[in-house]
Amino acid sequence: MARTRPDIAVPDLSGRLAVVTGASDGIGLGLAARLAAAGAEVVMPVRNPGKGAAAIAKIAERNPAAALSLRDLDLSSLDSVAALGATLLGEGRPIHILVNNAGVMTPPDRQSTADGFELQFGSNHLGHFALVAHLLPLLRAGRARVTSQLSVSANEHAINWDDPNWERSYHGRRAYSQSKIALGLFGLELDRRSQAGGWGVTSNLAHPGIAPTSLLAARPEIGRPRDTTGVRLIRALSRRGLLAGTVETALLPALLAATSPHARGARLYGPSGLGGLSGAPAEQPVYSRLRGADDARRIWQISENLTRTAFPADERAQRPRL
Repeated sequence: MARTRPDIAVPDLSGRLAVVTGASDGIGLGLAARLAAAGAEVVMPVRNPGKGAAAIAKIAERNPAAALSLRDLDLSSLDSVAALGATLLGEGRPIHILVNNAGVMTPPDRQSTADGFELQFGSNHLGHFALVAHLLPLLRAGRARVTSQLSVSANEHAINWDDPNWERSYHGRRAYSQSKIALGLFGLELDRRSQAGGWGVTSNLAHPGIAPTSLLAARPEIGRPRDTTGVRLIRALSRRGLLAGTVETALLPALLAATSPHARGARLYGPSGLGGLSGAPAEQPVYSRLRGADDARRIWQISENLTRTAFPADERAQRPRL
């Protein structure tokens, strides 16, 4: 008997503008397709225009009416992030949904971003932090839902406060975990500051569990010439319906967090199966490593300093008019 895969109903998103990072493949591509199918116009910021065009063609093949467009974005470059912010601000359209989904995982050796940050910390966290800062006027104008995609790794290890860029020693898995913990702390602090300042932005978190995405697949550009043993095992488990989900099911927690009228700010959504690895999406306890408000404020300040961006300091500021 064929497995019954979990799914969720997505509300009508007609007239909504959504931005999804990392939408050229995997979970990001699936999220873009589902949002477009619900009527949203979807902006897909991508590093590789060829992959982006292929992703749009793939979605349009199933949904010719899908409203999709590409923008340039390399999250490992703060100049690229600022350029995308300037482009979208120039277009002046309120953003209703932002999914911080793109990521890079466990390069075998330490690599740096264009700005000198450790690649995972710089791309997974700092790039998204800066993107939200640049887009904040549009997010406030759209009373947006911001969903940041974490990982089960955010429930492991810790922030390397003494050496967040892993310059003295490098451990790929720990650096990846740090990048996702930092992104989670930021997502929760964003919701707190929005509530306190009346920004009108709701921020929450999601994680996909375990699924055969491209994160652990061959990535020659980061020094991984072949698929890892981990991704081969995940593919085998996914085919058998054991512990691991599929790309289609793994995207559901972020889809629920970003679109459900019942999803709330400062909450974590993930698969509800054994160990949170697969299954239907549901609210989950926030990981212990994300619960420290002092840690959240600390990573926020570090991130503002490193990215040379700033959020409103005056919590009484009114929502800007566009």
